[in-house]
Amino acid sequence: MFPPLVRFSWKRQKEDGELEELLPAEGEQLEIRESGRTASILMIHQKDHSTEKYRCYVKHEGGTVEAHTQQGTTGLPVSFQYEVRVKLFCLLYTVLIVKSLVYCCGLSLMVMMINTNNAHHH
Repeated sequence: MFPPLVRFSWKRQKEDGELEELLPAEGEQLEIRESGRTASILMIHQKDHSTEKYRCYVKHEGGTVEAHTQQGTTGLPVSFQYEVRVKLFCLLYTVLIVKSLVYCCGLSLMVMMINTNNAHHH
């Protein structure tokens, strides 16, 4: 069973409150998909002391809704924040790959055990 198709879009909120579309060169959108779950991460190159806010919108079968997001700067250099985000993304991706490998190995062992038991009974 697959979740309904969802699409993410990001908009920047200007100081006057107006929303504007982001250009592809302004940031990179990463999507992580797992059975029943989908996440979107927007990685942008912000200027120091930037107060810009970003909003995430999710479009699916029921329409488009604004997603709850966490954002902000922690006072760390942007390059360090970017590096931490990339490392966290890589860690998450690695965990998902390991999970898939463990699942496949478990299935292979079960099939081998069933085949071995069937061979002994004939």
